[in-house]
Amino acid sequence: MSDHDAIETPHDASADEPLGHALIEVRGLDVEFDGHVILSGITRSITRGQTVAVIGESGCGKTVFMKTLVALIKPTRGQISFDGADLNQLSPAELAQIRRRFGFVFQHAALFDSMNIFDNVAFPIRQNEPDTGEDEVRDRVRTHLLEVGLPEEVAAKFPAEISGGMQKRVGLARALVLKPELIVYDEPTTGLDPIMSDVINELILNTRRMYPVTSVVVTHDMHTARKVADRVMMFFPRRMLGEGQSQILFDGPPSGLEHADDRRVRQFVRGEAGDRIREMSRAMA
Repeated sequence: MSDHDAIETPHDASADEPLGHALIEVRGLDVEFDGHVILSGITRSITRGQTVAVIGESGCGKTVFMKTLVALIKPTRGQISFDGADLNQLSPAELAQIRRRFGFVFQHAALFDSMNIFDNVAFPIRQNEPDTGEDEVRDRVRTHLLEVGLPEEVAAKFPAEISGGMQKRVGLARALVLKPELIVYDEPTTGLDPIMSDVINELILNTRRMYPVTSVVVTHDMHTARKVADRVMMFFPRRMLGEGQSQILFDGPPSGLEHADDRRVRQFVRGEAGDRIREMSRAMA
């Protein structure tokens, strides 16, 4: 078998953890859309307090994986458990309750254009904690805006009046306001210049230092993956794999990426077209 064909059998970084320490358990996960297989046979767990970067080329299923973890997408087959609760078996009311323990940082911040920054950050509190007084709401919003490095005067502005980097920071403040146990980040540095990207990376690290939070970061940015994560999972498109081959080519610490056994992992992290150019040439022939 050639180096190109070899599939690394990744060590499951969560397999050695003591029973009961996993916050998220994924067992036999399959996700299909209109007969197209996006994820197949995924079995993994994520330990409390871990920051896991999920990487891979476009179309490999990494965003679908993230959305399935927080029950935004229902799996075709398999089980997703959060803190021992099978998300597929929960009633809508129970699912709404458990989602209060999740924080979401969306790719384009997903702020409400019609609300100022204060009301955007306050929105989860008002929706989920209707008995919270406005003085407490004000204190919590101010605290989290300051934590992401935004001055108090930003609170009165609207999303269109601030930069993309500031919008991302507002999105993080909003995600933190309910003190979640799990935060999922969807491409948190996309569209930002290198300096602002690193500001976001530092904020992700600072969030982990300040709060007992578990994080899943979906990213194409290898600098982000190396800097913020203590574990990296690399997905590969199911359509490009043979029967029985693992869709996860790598699962381990960031330090192992550069010297991974699988050539496709090394090519991805180095940004090398490599075998993909030859595959495209064959498809066009």
